Amino acid sequence: MPKTQPAKPDLRLVSAEAEVYDLMRTPVTTADRVKRLQMEARALAVEQVEALEKLLLQASAMAQEIADGGDAYPVGARELAGRLASDLPAKAQTLKAVASRSL
Repeated sequence: MPKTQPAKPDLRLVSAEAEVYDLMRTPVTTADRVKRLQMEARALAVEQVEALEKLLLQASAMAQEIADGGDAYPVGARELAGRLASDLPAKAQTLKAVASRSL
């Protein structure tokens, strides 16, 4: 009977402002609930922006590989990939700056 490895726990960093919320406890007021839901929505939005930034940087790296790929790639694809490779890191940095200002 093969042993199965226990699943690794999902460990995430939590900001200092984060509160532990007792899900079994009802919110004191509707305003408290709205505030909590808004905080959760902001946290999810930050995660998504960070994921987009990471994808843009990955796309930039792939575009650079294509741009440097030589004759195996069509000329137009290499040129477009070269422009993307130079543009995407700047777009990712701008996205990061905009997101950090809104926090």
